[in-house]
Amino acid sequence: MEVLSYLIEAHIVNITDQGIKFLLLKRAEDEIFAGVWQMVTGSVEDGEKGYETALREIKEETGLSCSEMYIVPHMNSFYSPTKDHVCMVPVFVAVVQSEEIKLSDEHSEYKWVDRDTAKKLLAWQGQRKSVDTIYEYFTNEKSLLEFVKIKI
Repeated sequence: MEVLSYLIEAHIVNITDQGIKFLLLKRAEDEIFAGVWQMVTGSVEDGEKGYETALREIKEETGLSCSEMYIVPHMNSFYSPTKDHVCMVPVFVAVVQSEEIKLSDEHSEYKWVDRDTAKKLLAWQGQRKSVDTIYEYFTNEKSLLEFVKIKI
Protein backbone atom coordinates (compact mmCIF):
# COMPACT_ATOMS: atom_id res chain seq x y z
CA MET A 1 0.00 0.00 0.00
CA GLU A 2 1.25 3.47 -0.90
CA VAL A 3 0.67 6.85 0.70
CA LEU A 4 0.20 9.52 -1.96
CA SER A 5 -0.80 13.17 -2.17
CA TYR A 6 -2.42 14.29 -5.41
CA LEU A 7 -5.47 16.31 -4.32
CA ILE A 8 -6.03 19.61 -2.48
CA GLU A 9 -8.88 21.06 -0.42
CA ALA A 10 -9.29 24.85 -0.54
CA HIS A 11 -11.81 26.64 1.64
CA ILE A 12 -12.80 30.14 0.59
CA VAL A 13 -13.87 32.68 3.20
CA ASN A 14 -15.07 36.25 3.18
CA ILE A 15 -14.51 37.99 6.50
CA THR A 16 -17.09 40.73 7.08
CA ASP A 17 -18.44 42.77 9.96
CA GLN A 18 -21.21 40.15 10.20
CA GLY A 19 -18.67 37.34 10.62
CA ILE A 20 -16.95 34.71 8.53
CA LYS A 21 -18.76 33.39 5.49
CA PHE A 22 -17.67 30.09 3.93
CA LEU A 23 -18.25 29.42 0.23
CA LEU A 24 -19.77 26.03 -0.53
CA LEU A 25 -20.23 24.60 -4.01
CA LYS A 26 -22.76 21.92 -5.01
CA ARG A 27 -21.41 19.21 -7.33
CA ALA A 28 -23.18 19.07 -10.72
CA GLU A 29 -25.35 16.07 -11.51
CA ASP A 30 -22.93 14.68 -14.11
CA GLU A 31 -19.92 14.83 -11.76
CA ILE A 32 -18.60 12.31 -9.26
CA PHE A 33 -20.33 12.84 -5.89
CA ALA A 34 -23.25 14.56 -7.64
CA GLY A 35 -25.26 16.87 -5.40
CA VAL A 36 -22.66 16.95 -2.62
CA TRP A 37 -21.79 20.32 -1.09
CA GLN A 38 -18.06 20.95 -0.83
CA MET A 39 -15.29 23.50 -0.89
CA VAL A 40 -12.95 23.81 -3.88
CA THR A 41 -11.07 20.58 -4.54
CA GLY A 42 -8.77 19.54 -7.30
CA SER A 43 -5.93 17.42 -8.62
CA VAL A 44 -2.32 18.55 -8.55
CA GLU A 45 -0.87 18.81 -12.05
CA ASP A 46 2.69 17.81 -12.93
CA GLY A 47 5.20 20.35 -11.65
CA GLU A 48 2.63 22.17 -9.52
CA LYS A 49 2.95 22.88 -5.82
CA GLY A 50 -0.13 22.24 -3.68
CA TYR A 51 -0.86 25.91 -3.07
CA GLU A 52 -0.49 26.61 -6.80
CA THR A 53 -3.13 23.95 -7.43
CA ALA A 54 -5.40 25.60 -4.86
CA LEU A 55 -5.03 29.03 -6.53
CA ARG A 56 -5.64 27.57 -10.00
CA GLU A 57 -8.66 25.52 -8.90
CA ILE A 58 -10.19 28.49 -7.05
CA LYS A 59 -9.94 30.60 -10.20
CA GLU A 60 -11.27 27.79 -12.46
CA GLU A 61 -14.19 26.79 -10.22
CA THR A 62 -15.29 30.21 -8.93
CA GLY A 63 -13.61 32.96 -10.95
CA LEU A 64 -12.37 34.46 -7.66
CA SER A 65 -8.97 35.94 -6.94
CA CYS A 66 -7.55 35.54 -3.44
CA SER A 67 -6.24 38.42 -1.36
CA GLU A 68 -4.63 36.04 1.17
CA MET A 69 -3.97 32.31 1.38
CA TYR A 70 -2.95 30.17 4.34
CA ILE A 71 -1.96 26.58 4.98
CA VAL A 72 -4.41 25.10 7.47
CA PRO A 73 -2.64 22.87 10.06
CA HIS A 74 -4.87 19.92 9.22
CA MET A 75 -4.61 17.14 6.63
CA ASN A 76 -7.53 15.16 5.29
CA SER A 77 -7.01 11.62 4.11
CA PHE A 78 -8.87 8.70 2.61
CA TYR A 79 -8.21 5.13 1.61
CA SER A 80 -8.95 3.93 -1.94
CA PRO A 81 -9.76 0.20 -1.85
CA THR A 82 -9.65 -0.09 -5.66
CA LYS A 83 -6.15 1.40 -5.87
CA ASP A 84 -5.03 0.23 -2.40
CA HIS A 85 -3.52 3.54 -1.41
CA VAL A 86 -4.00 6.29 1.13
CA CYS A 87 -4.31 9.83 -0.20
CA MET A 88 -3.19 12.70 2.02
CA VAL A 89 -4.99 15.97 1.19
CA PRO A 90 -3.46 19.29 2.27
CA VAL A 91 -5.94 21.97 3.34
CA PHE A 92 -5.75 25.65 2.40
CA VAL A 93 -7.92 28.66 3.18
CA ALA A 94 -8.22 31.61 0.81
CA VAL A 95 -9.55 34.99 1.88
CA VAL A 96 -11.51 36.87 -0.78
CA GLN A 97 -13.13 40.28 -0.86
CA SER A 98 -15.82 39.58 -3.45
CA GLU A 99 -18.81 37.24 -3.18
CA GLU A 100 -19.54 37.31 -6.93
CA ILE A 101 -18.99 33.81 -8.26
CA LYS A 102 -18.61 32.51 -11.80
CA LEU A 103 -19.32 28.79 -11.42
CA SER A 104 -17.58 26.21 -13.56
CA ASP A 105 -19.48 23.28 -15.08
CA GLU A 106 -18.36 21.11 -12.16
CA HIS A 107 -20.91 22.79 -9.88
CA SER A 108 -24.59 23.67 -10.16
CA GLU A 109 -25.03 26.03 -7.18
CA TYR A 110 -23.12 27.97 -4.57
CA LYS A 111 -23.88 29.41 -1.13
CA TRP A 112 -22.10 31.72 1.26
CA VAL A 113 -22.83 30.28 4.71
CA ASP A 114 -21.85 30.59 8.35
CA ARG A 115 -19.78 27.96 10.15
CA ASP A 116 -22.72 25.97 11.53
CA THR A 117 -24.44 25.76 8.14
CA ALA A 118 -21.19 24.75 6.45
CA LYS A 119 -20.74 21.91 8.94
CA LYS A 120 -24.32 20.71 8.35
CA LEU A 121 -23.88 20.69 4.56
CA LEU A 122 -20.41 19.13 4.27
CA ALA A 123 -20.45 15.36 3.89
CA TRP A 124 -17.09 14.37 5.35
CA GLN A 125 -15.91 14.75 8.92
CA GLY A 126 -12.44 15.96 7.89
CA GLN A 127 -13.98 18.83 5.92
CA ARG A 128 -16.11 19.83 8.92
CA LYS A 129 -12.99 19.73 11.11
CA SER A 130 -11.26 22.06 8.62
CA VAL A 131 -14.15 24.53 8.97
CA ASP A 132 -13.81 24.52 12.76
CA THR A 133 -10.03 24.98 12.56
CA ILE A 134 -10.37 27.89 10.13
CA TYR A 135 -13.11 29.52 12.20
CA GLU A 136 -11.06 29.26 15.40
CA TYR A 137 -8.00 30.76 13.72
CA PHE A 138 -9.84 33.84 12.49
CA THR A 139 -12.04 34.43 15.56
CA ASN A 140 -10.32 33.26 18.75
CA GLU A 141 -7.84 35.86 19.99
CA LYS A 142 -6.38 33.35 22.46
CA SER A 143 -5.96 30.60 19.88
CA LEU A 144 -2.52 29.04 19.73
CA LEU A 145 -3.11 27.98 16.13
CA GLU A 146 -0.57 29.26 13.69
CA PHE A 147 -1.40 29.30 10.02
CA VAL A 148 1.37 29.72 7.49
CA LYS A 149 0.60 32.60 5.14
CA ILE A 150 1.52 31.93 1.53
CA LYS A 151 2.94 34.76 -0.53
CA ILE A 152 0.71 35.02 -3.59
